[in-house]
Amino acid sequence: MSQRTRAGLVALTLLAVLWAAAAFLPLPYVTYYPGPTVDILGENDGQETVQVTGHRAYHDDGELRMTTVYVSQPEDDVSLPELLRAYLDPDAAVWPRSSVYAPEDTDESSDRESAVEMVSSQDTAVAAALTEIGEDVTPIVEVLDVTPGLPAEGKLEVRDRLLEVGGTEVTRAQDVVDAVTAAPAGEPIEFRVRRDGEDVSVEVTPEQVDGTPRVGITPGTGYDFPFQVSVRIADNIGGPSAGLMMSLAIVDTLTPGSLTGGADVAGTGTITPDGKVGPIGGIQQKIAAARDAGARLFLVPADNCDGIGGVDTGDMRLARATTLHAAVETLAAWTADPDTDLPTCEDAS
Repeated sequence: MSQRTRAGLVALTLLAVLWAAAAFLPLPYVTYYPGPTVDILGENDGQETVQVTGHRAYHDDGELRMTTVYVSQPEDDVSLPELLRAYLDPDAAVWPRSSVYAPEDTDESSDRESAVEMVSSQDTAVAAALTEIGEDVTPIVEVLDVTPGLPAEGKLEVRDRLLEVGGTEVTRAQDVVDAVTAAPAGEPIEFRVRRDGEDVSVEVTPEQVDGTPRVGITPGTGYDFPFQVSVRIADNIGGPSAGLMMSLAIVDTLTPGSLTGGADVAGTGTITPDGKVGPIGGIQQKIAAARDAGARLFLVPADNCDGIGGVDTGDMRLARATTLHAAVETLAAWTADPDTDLPTCEDAS
């Protein structure tokens, strides 16, 4: 065997080793795939997803589907074959990890943030829906999350309405932070909260975490509603992107008739208390999920219009959504005539 041949074989062997290593080394990317859709007008564990107490509820045969995305977690090892699979899948996407997660993010921190966003999103969706039908809602401060292992665990609960902390009336979330920070070290703080309609007082002693006194709660904006409305979404679904669809489902449940005309409608978008629709991530994957679920119409947040180019919609129509009120009007026009002109992303370009 000549020296050139031996050198060639060594080079090929090294190249094969490098390719094998590259195939299994984790790479700094995140994959997106279409996830399941959830009919918010349907049932969850045998009970209506939209629960109403103190107001008449109306139910129909249509579907209002929230859409989800499978996203690789911060600590997932995404290999080269996985990236190639996602890259070659027309319904999938690949993004740099740095554009999706912060360097310090973990699976646990991501899940907790997503859960907090879902709690806040549900309350905001109810506020937007009730405002749309003419009801009054009042902003309050409530507990959005309780961190396991910190002093508030077992004493304060998610959705506790925060009335006073250390004798100071709570009117905004920062009031809670300021009261905890100003408390004498090692001394308990009295929290007065409203839970299930009753005022409850508990004492919590802050603990130093990275040099800052903490009790282990996330305070945020909630709302005082004229009657009780809740949306029972599975615990493994988080984030704020179902806001628009939850609001539509609540409006449909609280008003006579059917927003969908008995058809299957899907969509996505965050919602503000005054009904503005905001952008979300994974728009193409959510459109694909709705298409595969058999939806006939999909509501696209206006700010996501630039991201839908080239997506396969099948027989499903797309309509642009700017506000909750505009989305209600779009559904009314579409149910009256499925071939009518609707607001589209092309109109906004």
